[in-house]
Amino acid sequence: MNVMDIFETMEYGPAPEAASTVQSWLQEHQQFRLFIGNRWVEPASGKYMESTNPATNKALVQVASANSDDVDAAVSAARKAFKTWSKTPDHVRARYLYALARTIQKHARFLSVLESLDNGKSIRETRDIDIPLVARHFYYHAGWAQLMGRELSGYEPLGVVGQIIPWNFPLLMLAWKIAPAIAMGNTVVLKPARYTPLTALKFAEIIQEAGLPAGVINIVTGEASQVGDALVKHPDVNKIAFTGSTDVGRSIRRATAGSGKKLSLELGGKSPFIVFDDADLDSVVEGVVDAIWFNQGQVCCAGSRLLVQENIAERLFSKLRARMEKLRLGDPLDKAIDIGAIVSPAQLQEITRLVAQGEAEGAEKWQPSWACPTEGSFFPPTLFTNVTPASTIAQIEIFGPVLVAMTFRTPAEAVELANNTRYGLAASIWSENINLALDIAPKVKAGSVWINCTNVFDASSGFGGYRESGFGREGGKEGLYEYIRPAWSGSKSVSKARQPQVASEEREESTLSEVNPPAIDRTPKLFIGGKQARPDSGYSLRVIGANGSLIGEVGEGNRKDIRNAVEAAHAASKWASGTTHNRAQILYYIAENMAAREDEFARRIAQQTGCGHVEAVKEVQASLSRLFSYAAWADKFEGTIHRPPMRGVVLAMHEQIGVIGMACPDEYPLLGFVSLVAPAIAMGNTVVVIPSPKAPLSATDCYQIFETSDVPAGVINIVTGERDALSKVLAEHDDVEACWYFGSEEGSRMVEHASAGNMKRTWVNYGAQRDWLSPLQGEGEEFLRASIQVKNIWVPYGE
Repeated sequence: MNVMDIFETMEYGPAPEAASTVQSWLQEHQQFRLFIGNRWVEPASGKYMESTNPATNKALVQVASANSDDVDAAVSAARKAFKTWSKTPDHVRARYLYALARTIQKHARFLSVLESLDNGKSIRETRDIDIPLVARHFYYHAGWAQLMGRELSGYEPLGVVGQIIPWNFPLLMLAWKIAPAIAMGNTVVLKPARYTPLTALKFAEIIQEAGLPAGVINIVTGEASQVGDALVKHPDVNKIAFTGSTDVGRSIRRATAGSGKKLSLELGGKSPFIVFDDADLDSVVEGVVDAIWFNQGQVCCAGSRLLVQENIAERLFSKLRARMEKLRLGDPLDKAIDIGAIVSPAQLQEITRLVAQGEAEGAEKWQPSWACPTEGSFFPPTLFTNVTPASTIAQIEIFGPVLVAMTFRTPAEAVELANNTRYGLAASIWSENINLALDIAPKVKAGSVWINCTNVFDASSGFGGYRESGFGREGGKEGLYEYIRPAWSGSKSVSKARQPQVASEEREESTLSEVNPPAIDRTPKLFIGGKQARPDSGYSLRVIGANGSLIGEVGEGNRKDIRNAVEAAHAASKWASGTTHNRAQILYYIAENMAAREDEFARRIAQQTGCGHVEAVKEVQASLSRLFSYAAWADKFEGTIHRPPMRGVVLAMHEQIGVIGMACPDEYPLLGFVSLVAPAIAMGNTVVVIPSPKAPLSATDCYQIFETSDVPAGVINIVTGERDALSKVLAEHDDVEACWYFGSEEGSRMVEHASAGNMKRTWVNYGAQRDWLSPLQGEGEEFLRASIQVKNIWVPYGE
């Protein structure tokens, strides 16, 4: 036997990680209570539940099962702590986050073992990936705590944040949510997952060890139906941050609608793993291992759909099968193991059901020849070929070690297949042609795109989804905005109400109207697809001026008109692919043409609102300035480059959202309209706009402005009518990607609730007015950020 024969026949021996220290800690506790106000307290119900080891399905320890009374106590502790924590100097908060990071590092091995025992994932993953990233998040956000006053001046913390995390990355999800929240001065009530609470409870001890003030972080374990539901509905919680399934995210969106709670949702995914024929196939195989068999495939951004160029498909499948045969599945604490246990018998049963359904629908299943352990919850790595794009396993998130493969011929077909899903969380692109990869990346609808790598994360780079994968970002500077608000928005002050004035010339006009012939009718139609269109209803709405007289009529739009407007907006999608310089020029043209009719627009404002001529001119001038501002921002509000600790860069690209539906405020009918439309189209979106129903004529007077300013047909569509009825149609429309609403409190609740259908982003005012004349409240980055979504493209480099 020679050396090569030995290498060919070598088997990996067991390399178990010692768990005695963790086991002793668990035995000391036996029953974990709730962590509220830096103290361990008994649950109000006196009930406890078991936390089990997925590798054996045996109980590890009991943890408290909280109810709504316990949530009340935790929120109360957080509210009390917020009064002082929110005013704690930046440097002091930074020191606390630094202390948490250092303490996590001191307990790194302990946390790695505990996570593997509780979750079932490989010790190599917890030791080498999860726990180092946990510490990294606290270090990184300690830096933002230090810089908040300088880099985020004019912003303030939200208050008490309710955070609900999943079981697939228990401690890492905790860090993703807690670190930015407390760095920005918020306090937290965290609910760990039902199956995996133990590292969160160990983190509670780390909080005590680091000396964090009482009530800043509270950890409440229990069932989602008790704790999660109570957190979502609690009136003293200012924000909910949730990671989990799309169905639960949808129910949270509906439950929080109209409450005023800020909401971020990181939901499901069915991420494409795109392989072109020039890719390094050996690297691709290892990439697939990381994409779908990392953490047993229980990863929301897992590359579960393998899309392979047709001419290399069989060669890649052959390599994959050979690699799958060598994967090692077993005891998660064995350092030689690749794949650990599924988190629970229920999850194992769901994976098994979906795999059987895939076979029943005609897909070809392949699994390695070796057998899974009979004890515990294990499932072998699985490859499906001959999968149709519409099949269940190609569309549904399996959340297990199951890969479905499809083929494509051209790059365009690859993009079409990649986007053939309701999700949009992540994607991987594999090609040695960086020009091709960077051409495909912006076309894939996903929040994170990895090039020649996969499942790479860092605290400096935002993570989050498009479409039904949720909204909001975690990590990076963009993730901080989920936990702050403009300081002015926390006050109750609103813009001063206008006092109607009847000018002398208006009195003269009313007298002359008795003897003059009737005016030529000028009832504006709707503005759809660059043309004026009659409303489907055939009805008009009367517009009453400030003096009580009829000053005009507008069309009464309905559901069909909204449908036509959305279709026109989608047809204008090339607006996004045009140059930013061109968009800026068109915004300048709009301002130029509006300025030529300044007096006319001012008279119309005065006629509708009753304000004086000087104030009306001031509104027109502010509108012109706003158009200039967004023309300036069009080619300057760009993404950034992150430098995570790797050989490579992350390109944080700003992308348009798509079609945005927006309902304008009643106050400042022209300025409010311009303030919403201008940033949205500057960033490449197309819009369907509902003008103020009380004063719609300022918007309809813009039709000719748009027609003569080179605005492409369909970029701006205007449907007049009853605001709440039309807004509901927009919010429910599955082809509208975001919905902005500035109206009543009840209307805001309705829009948030209706938006849950396709999990579209919403921006509502809950009935509060803004000072639209103020550049602080009426324009700026808040509007630009609402107009974009951030895609992080990871580009490693080096030989």
